Amino acid sequence: MIVKMKFINISGPRNDIDRVTDLYLSRYEIQLESALSELKTVDNLRPFVEINPYKDALGKAEEFAGYLENADEISPDTSLGLDDIFELIRTTNEAYLKIQAKKEKLKKETETLANKQKLIEPFRPLDGELDRILRYKYINYRFGRIPVEQYGRLEKYLIDDLGAIFVKGEQDESYLYGAYFVSPGESQKVDAVFRSLHFEKITIPDEYTGTPADACQKLNRQIADISRKIEDLNKEAADMLVKKAPQIVAAKQRLEELAHNFDVRKMAARMEDQKEDYYILCGWMSEDDVARFMEEVKDDDKVFVVVEEDRNTYFGDPPVKLQNPKLFKPFEMFIGMYGLPAHNEIDPTIFVAVTYSFIFGVMFGDVGQGLLLLIGGFLIYHFKKKPLAGIIACAGVFSTIFGFMFGSIFGFEDIIEPIWLRPIDHMTTLPFIGKLNTVFIVSVAFGMGLIILAMILHIVNALRSHDVENAWFDANGMAGLVFYASAVATIVLFMTGHKTPAGIVLAVMFGIPLLLILFKEPLTRKIQKRADKMEEGKAMFFVQGFFEIFETLLSYFSNTLSFVRIGAFAVSHAAMMEVVLMLAGAESGSPNWIVVVLGNLFVCGMEGLIVGIQVLRLEYYEMFSRFYKGSGRAFDPYTKTQTTKKKRS
Repeated sequence: MIVKMKFINISGPRNDIDRVTDLYLSRYEIQLESALSELKTVDNLRPFVEINPYKDALGKAEEFAGYLENADEISPDTSLGLDDIFELIRTTNEAYLKIQAKKEKLKKETETLANKQKLIEPFRPLDGELDRILRYKYINYRFGRIPVEQYGRLEKYLIDDLGAIFVKGEQDESYLYGAYFVSPGESQKVDAVFRSLHFEKITIPDEYTGTPADACQKLNRQIADISRKIEDLNKEAADMLVKKAPQIVAAKQRLEELAHNFDVRKMAARMEDQKEDYYILCGWMSEDDVARFMEEVKDDDKVFVVVEEDRNTYFGDPPVKLQNPKLFKPFEMFIGMYGLPAHNEIDPTIFVAVTYSFIFGVMFGDVGQGLLLLIGGFLIYHFKKKPLAGIIACAGVFSTIFGFMFGSIFGFEDIIEPIWLRPIDHMTTLPFIGKLNTVFIVSVAFGMGLIILAMILHIVNALRSHDVENAWFDANGMAGLVFYASAVATIVLFMTGHKTPAGIVLAVMFGIPLLLILFKEPLTRKIQKRADKMEEGKAMFFVQGFFEIFETLLSYFSNTLSFVRIGAFAVSHAAMMEVVLMLAGAESGSPNWIVVVLGNLFVCGMEGLIVGIQVLRLEYYEMFSRFYKGSGRAFDPYTKTQTTKKKRS
């Protein structure tokens, strides 16, 4: 069902807009429209230009709430007033920033120590004490690194001729780290040799003590100590936030409301009249909400509400909000995928729910697999609220019902007797055609009935829209209904052995509707007393009309035959389960139950998916295309209904 909407204007003193939004509108669903755009006939309208005062505090509250574990499960402290909230955010932010400043200082110390460690790490294999080496007076030293390939040359050709000692450190893929020691007299020569070998000097500060390994260990201990201090600060910050968790959560929720309510100004307008400054809000509300809202504000002398009755002339079509029983609500997903109904269209949700579930059940009739779909879909929908799971559960109900009708349970057809027939075996003889599978025949007959029902819905929608052409002369209107229903009646009479209607009756029932469809445009202009003429000439009109009639007849035929797939899938489902049981060796009387279980799961998953898609195709192309436009826009309330929110004074 489509909820009836009304367009309302709300106005009052400018400085009262926050109270009205917080006290009233936050508890109703209202789709606000831009007052500046909608109220074009009102003079002296200006936009609001104000900065939201709650945004910064809300950002901090969201940040602090984000640090809490399972913040959604924390019960908020609702005793805080607005001043308390701002004070809470201020003091919490100050304490948090102090902790963060200490952490930043420690992180910088860690970074400094890590750089020192990185510098000395490659020289760990050296045994000499750094504080002594760095004070040598009579021996020159150079710490650094040399490319691996160059050290090979040094070691092979030069090391024996140099008056120097090279002590190796760590080695990676590219470089060998180490230090060489040389007497001052040989220093110039040795330095030149090492420079030619691309030796890169590394300056070691004189702040290290002990061997390089001792220095690295000392630095590691210092870094570990600082890390523990940082962990302690993190724990201190976490404990502080945990103690204030109920207040922080409450502050976040309240600030979200206030910030959101303040942003109502984006949709509002200001109007100055005789030195009075007013706000104006306008939008769509459901008829029931409007009645309750009007009753609630009747004694509030600062709120003025006007319900616009002539909305179609000035404010366009209202948005669409669907409201269906819980059983059918999941099927609103299919409606939304195609397009919401316009406000004057029929809501097809219940139609889709019934026909989709029924057709799915026929195409997938099995007691066991139907119960699996029912139970699995129900549990997922109950706990996860997934609409598709609700649809699967409803389809599972009809799969179970038709499983009893067909006598099939997990593919076994010798356990229960069919209430109706077995799809794969039952045949019916038709005149001039011969034997056909009964399910095929019933499927086509069922499809004819659905097409006729879709035409009736098209006529109802057209009458609601006061669309003469579509109601009476369209291929899906009254003329098309008479033609198609007459064709169906004739076929049924012929197939059941009754005499066909007389030729004159056929001419009237078939010919006249086709002529009405052909001349629908001039007939519509005549009824509506319009003076405009056809754009194309008479010859072109008849040529175009001929092909349109031909296309219409072809669509009647193809759309009707399209429903054969219902019977085809019912038969294929039984055939696939026969194959599964054959592979499991069920004919021998002792089937392989692992194969039976896996086969059922495979068929249930794969064929269930295919059947679901095929039924949706029938809904969209064979039925929706006949009566449904889906041109509505969704109802998008600016404020959501808050059932737990208490009225504030």
